[in-house]
Amino acid sequence: MAARPIVTFDNVTKRFGDFVAVDALTLDIFAREFFALLGGSGSGKSTLLRMLAGLEQPDTGRILIDGVDVTHMPPYERPVNLMFQSYALFPHLSVDENVAFGLRQQGMAKAQRVARVAEMLKLVQLDGLGTRRPDQLSGGQRQRVALARALAREPKILLLDEPLGALDRKLREQTQFELMNVQRRVGTTFVVVTHDQDEAMTMAGRVAVMDAGRIVQVATPAALYEFPATRHVATFIGDANQFLGRVAAVVNGTVEVASPELGVTLRATTRDAVAIGDEVAVAVRPEKIDVSEQPPSGADNSLRGEVVQTAYLGDISLYHVRTATGAIVRVQETHTERSSDPHYQIGDALHLVWPAASALVLRA
Repeated sequence: MAARPIVTFDNVTKRFGDFVAVDALTLDIFAREFFALLGGSGSGKSTLLRMLAGLEQPDTGRILIDGVDVTHMPPYERPVNLMFQSYALFPHLSVDENVAFGLRQQGMAKAQRVARVAEMLKLVQLDGLGTRRPDQLSGGQRQRVALARALAREPKILLLDEPLGALDRKLREQTQFELMNVQRRVGTTFVVVTHDQDEAMTMAGRVAVMDAGRIVQVATPAALYEFPATRHVATFIGDANQFLGRVAAVVNGTVEVASPELGVTLRATTRDAVAIGDEVAVAVRPEKIDVSEQPPSGADNSLRGEVVQTAYLGDISLYHVRTATGAIVRVQETHTERSSDPHYQIGDALHLVWPAASALVLRA
């Protein structure tokens, strides 16, 4: 990342009546990043993107692009381009004409225009389709035409608002990698808004998780998954069992938490300072829990329960295991051998085991 951010939100707030869509938010995005704004409905992510595009004005705070204050600059003067989920292609124009539209508005000479359109269509692997109309293309091809048109004017920043939402699952997964490849080749800063955690985790180098108009955590996908800063991030990114309790001891960096929910003392790690008596949650991912029909020995954490629900998903099986206290623990098992059914069935008695290093203490 560059020493100076290409985008800065400086204490930005945006209200719609009494509703605070973005709340005193500060964020830096750097040149050549593929950056994702991730959050649920109403978290403020789309409002933030629209303010960067100039379609909304902040009530307070500043927005800088490459060091220039653009807070009150109209959209057409900003070095950004916005690509919508609907793609917004002109149905009566050919692919070539759609891609060239912004260049024509810009006053680019015809010869340059033709060369630029050809370059963009080659970039998105649509060579030879320039004479087709949008209704003669597949959903993935229309998405790539919209991408070519957005990149044709060489914006410093490309904004993508739920860009893959209209595609089916397989095409969406394929297009994620295509977008990543294009971004690497052109070097443009991409800022994508999505509610899909898999999409954000696949494409972005850094992800900002938003909730109630604020950024809860900004980190790489791996850091968000392995070291969530809050309970919200732990559940929004992937899946996590969370057990409430109070800190009973801190021994050699391992936190012991008395969990009334499970009737046992759990052992976990923490990145935050905690004190005896603090109310916390212990988070552990389902895939980090080992299952066995035999009782364990010397485990940091051990529970016994009965399988009450199973789901076979091909590469993995999911189990809901009910403990003696009635708590449900979600467990995931990876299939390394061919099988037509889950390894364990409803009613099976299992021992659940995981090391302290696989669990994380979070503020309750």
